[in-house]
Amino acid sequence: MTVPVIEAIDVVKSLGTGPGRVEAVRGVSLSLIVGQLTLLMGPSGSGKTTLLSILGCMLSPTSGTIHVLGHPTAGAQPEQLAELRRKHVGFVFQSYHLFPTLTSEENVRIALEVCGERPSRARVKANAALATVGLAHKANAFPSELSAGEQQRVAIARAIVGEASAILADEPTAALDSSNGHAIMSVLSGIAKDRSRAVLVVTHDPRILPFADRTVRLEDGRIVGGQPSAGQP
Repeated sequence: MTVPVIEAIDVVKSLGTGPGRVEAVRGVSLSLIVGQLTLLMGPSGSGKTTLLSILGCMLSPTSGTIHVLGHPTAGAQPEQLAELRRKHVGFVFQSYHLFPTLTSEENVRIALEVCGERPSRARVKANAALATVGLAHKANAFPSELSAGEQQRVAIARAIVGEASAILADEPTAALDSSNGHAIMSVLSGIAKDRSRAVLVVTHDPRILPFADRTVRLEDGRIVGGQPSAGQP
């Protein structure tokens, strides 16, 4: 049996205190398996981004448990959670988060160098990651010289360069037109199919449903539906 890359079990997350206290996530259980691209869908305010942050060890649950490659995160110190993120989780955001004064290769390479990778080795890995997302020819380009879709692909290259087992993407197509959105989803789908990574995409965009191996719907902090996509068991 395959051990989930990340597994949430009965996770609850409360935000705020007193009368303003809100349960943003309510008893969610979810597993991310290698070789699968999962879409987490739902209306604004349903708890999707909060759940993604918990799965990525950026937030701790109020109750319930998170396992990363079978290991529980309960009781982990902030520095231990940061190490888990660096080793096992790659993040992709709607707004790209690229450094404007760095080239594509440098934006990807910095993710390795902050973890202590030798610059020469980091450069090789960064260029390989850019090739994976189809941007080998843009290694020396600055963000201002790239289209929105190309900037998002650089961000994906940065997420995968450290060989993270889980790629978590928060609305990665929201700022893109249909053509660029489909191109980004093709890249993420290809990453999932290499059987060494699980990919979770938070989205409200129904146009990208055909790329999913599995869809999960969240409403008011609860999973209310989910099913494999057509052609999946």
